[in-house]
Amino acid sequence: MLTDLIVHLDGGAEDETRLSHAEMISASFGARVTGLYTNPLPEYAMASGFDPRFSTVAGVFQLHERIHEEGDGVFARLMERLTRNNANDELRRLEAGAGTLPQLCASEARRADLFVATSYPNDARPDWGRLVKTVIFEGGRAVYLVPPGRKAGHGVKNILVAWRDTRESTRAIAEAVPFLKVANVARIVTVDPRDVEERESQAVDIAAHLDRHGANVEISAIDANGGTVGAVLLDEARRMSADLIVMGAYGHSRFREWILGGVTREMIAQSDTQILLAH
Repeated sequence: MLTDLIVHLDGGAEDETRLSHAEMISASFGARVTGLYTNPLPEYAMASGFDPRFSTVAGVFQLHERIHEEGDGVFARLMERLTRNNANDELRRLEAGAGTLPQLCASEARRADLFVATSYPNDARPDWGRLVKTVIFEGGRAVYLVPPGRKAGHGVKNILVAWRDTRESTRAIAEAVPFLKVANVARIVTVDPRDVEERESQAVDIAAHLDRHGANVEISAIDANGGTVGAVLLDEARRMSADLIVMGAYGHSRFREWILGGVTREMIAQSDTQILLAH
């Protein structure tokens, strides 16, 4: 059951997109929404290069004060927006250096059921990417990634579950159970199974497990035919009009994923469907 969710806010244009999803999830499960407004403060070295006036400690302090005051206005606007539909929702504010904020957000995520963020493609926002990766790896909870500009619909009805026999896939499915239970259909998809019989047997077992949770489950094994796993999953998600893709995040080390790419990076960069990731 989802009772508490956090939505990451930064005062930018995508706040409204993320809030629409948080409010849709809240309406579906009766969950309480906590907005997490992050207002990054420049580190000393960054501030010094930003403007010669900020090359002293006093100058950096003045810059921090200015950013804090600007944040007051953003915070007030977000508070009015967040509590418009539910006075019990909450807004929290984190102000820290860019190197510290990701860890603080991961700590906040541990005290909720779900963390809602944006999946900016191709590292268009490196600062945001670092924050999201930290929450995925260290928050201990699932992250619900929304493609930029994709407002929420009327609920999560069709779900694609990307299955591999890994801890990460198992964690993602466990975190997604509340969504799976209320969906019209949850399709478990395996791509390029090395041992077809063994993989199908595992998928059947997972389907039976989710059926006992009350989910309506289908199974589909797909041959990539030379394509990438990510491309196959995205094609299947479009074919079934999926509202959500559930998958384990980063099956290899972060270093290997960063150098080689990997399914996780491909999905985040190219998906036009929401993704629930867990590590």
